[in-house]
Amino acid sequence: MNPFSKAELERYSRHLILPEFNIEGQRKLKQGSVLVIGSGGLGSPLLLYLAAAGVGRIGVVDFDRVDDSNLQRQVLFTVDDVGAPKAEAAAARLRALNPHIEIEVHDVQFTRENARELVRRYDVVADGTDNFPTRYLVNDACVLEGKVNVYASIYRFEGQCSVFNAPTGDGERGPNYRDLFPSPPPPGLVPSCAEGGVLGVLPGILGSLQALEVIKVLSGVGEPLIGRLFLFDATTFTTRTVKIRKQPGNPLTGEHPTQTDLIHYEEFCGIGAPVEEAEAAREVTAEDLAQWQAEGKAHVVIDVREPYEYAIANIGGELVPLDSLSESLHRIPRDLPVVVHCRSGVRSARAIALLESEHGYANLHNLKGGILAWQAAVNPDLARY
Repeated sequence: MNPFSKAELERYSRHLILPEFNIEGQRKLKQGSVLVIGSGGLGSPLLLYLAAAGVGRIGVVDFDRVDDSNLQRQVLFTVDDVGAPKAEAAAARLRALNPHIEIEVHDVQFTRENARELVRRYDVVADGTDNFPTRYLVNDACVLEGKVNVYASIYRFEGQCSVFNAPTGDGERGPNYRDLFPSPPPPGLVPSCAEGGVLGVLPGILGSLQALEVIKVLSGVGEPLIGRLFLFDATTFTTRTVKIRKQPGNPLTGEHPTQTDLIHYEEFCGIGAPVEEAEAAREVTAEDLAQWQAEGKAHVVIDVREPYEYAIANIGGELVPLDSLSESLHRIPRDLPVVVHCRSGVRSARAIALLESEHGYANLHNLKGGILAWQAAVNPDLARY
């Protein structure tokens, strides 16, 4: 019995006339299911193309809300969606695009408490996240549940894509994310897209490549990026594909596995580690700083962001970019309280650590949450970026 209605056959006709794909490939898509984690820059084109292609059941995991700054690259959303839950807004758009498929909304944060339960409900997982703890969590949940993980990441003008933990036809599975990155980078070393920026079209390219790999995995057509990492540089329009090999020390799939369940990924990545009392005492909140200003308390504010960030939004601090700290000590007093800030508090913490360890400062305070906290608590009219 033909599982497709007349309307579906017409919709997917360009797939059906491909000899390599035909109605059998389309049937596999309709019978397949994909969990997309994140509906942002990568997730937007990924979700649009999976829905348009006719993947039968798509789950959307996202607990964020649509913000004005998302619209530069997150093409699922419009200005009318600003303030709405992303998962709900994404689902509405996808249902309008293709009424013949099922869209499931998971308006929750993807955590180690729910990861395995969510992952096991779908055939394939597509990772559209933008931070290392969640990438390791996605990978580990997929390995433990025996699911394919279609991965992509972006940064500024560069992107990469691969297919992890996929069956290789010999009873084995291909490499996974821990074979490529056995350990995470030190906290703050690799800025997020929010910190480092990203060319808006880049996630469109990489998210589309993710959709391509998901479709190949589900339909069985073509050769997915199993054991290979695709690298793309948008500035030079150059690409490379490098091999990924299984690592014997992989704690999940190596010669002597040591991990049998999910772990604390923030701690694994060195994020959210306990703060010493002395460090906590040197933090000031946006409300504290506003109170200092209202009371006329003597202090200096140092902004360690880049000039282009300062031009977008600033709170009147002295601009001393992080890379120029050591050459700008004459601009940072030692006899007054100095509040150091960046966008979110990560770079300013690094700046303080450098100034204290190498130059002997003892009067520095980190603005907790950076300019984002100032926007939220003191001046919501500042431009967001």
